[in-house]
Amino acid sequence: MLTHAVFGRAVFGFAVIMSTMSSVPAQERPASTFPFATFDAASEAVLSDPHDVVIGPDDRLYVADKFANRIAILDRDTLEVIGSFGDGELSAPHDVDFDAAGRAIVADTGNHRVAIYDFSSGSPQFAGELIGIGRPEGALAHPNGRIYATSSGFGSITAFENGTSVATAQGLAGAHDIAADSDGNLWVADTGNRRIVKYSQDLKVLRVLDDPEYGWAGPRYLDVDPLGRLVVADQDAHRIVMIDKDGALVGILGNGIPGMGPNRFDDPEGVEIAGSMYFFADSDNNRIVRYQVVMN
Repeated sequence: MLTHAVFGRAVFGFAVIMSTMSSVPAQERPASTFPFATFDAASEAVLSDPHDVVIGPDDRLYVADKFANRIAILDRDTLEVIGSFGDGELSAPHDVDFDAAGRAIVADTGNHRVAIYDFSSGSPQFAGELIGIGRPEGALAHPNGRIYATSSGFGSITAFENGTSVATAQGLAGAHDIAADSDGNLWVADTGNRRIVKYSQDLKVLRVLDDPEYGWAGPRYLDVDPLGRLVVADQDAHRIVMIDKDGALVGILGNGIPGMGPNRFDDPEGVEIAGSMYFFADSDNNRIVRYQVVMN
């Protein structure tokens, strides 16, 4: 059932979040243990293992609805499913993004390709594909005009320009999401190696976030906010992690135990940041949840 948090409910929800945390006095508790947002709303559990999520040019939510073999379209305010595309064409899609022309770029995982959909006619039409990618998990339409795709099958990233591969990087076991920051650099969830890796646009390694402080169990999808902070769905730990641009662990949502409710997730995957709102794919609960900022 769709749930909306009025002010009093939000305050209560935040209290619930805090009550699940350690009993260590606040003045002695590391800042990184605090939640960085509070529960606001949830969709009905009508999706089928939703993965990454993005806000499209029309301000609606687009969700890679994996086991439904489609991209589901949700109203971002009500979180109701209002449409879909790719039904019958996609196989276990994991990611979706939009390029500058408004085309949808889909990691069509089960078909080992990136599928491209054109919306210029008013409805999505299949417009092409990028192939030679083993189980793509992440797809990014970069402002530089390139499309980047991660391959969990090959453990790699490939950069495509005008449909042609122009750069690759290897050594990423079970590579998942890829996102660009405000400088155009790339952040990749290197899932099997339990780390996050920063790359240049030409796929040169710039930084690795693998310190034991992060405690990665299985980072999957991520986004970068305007302040350069990473928000990462650490699926196997049933939590969402925020890291600032200097690499410091800022806060965590989730208590590490799978569940449903405020500050509870079951195998979270997708992440989308929109102003003061965060949208997460609460995958094994088959729903999208929305949180709002409580700190900056």
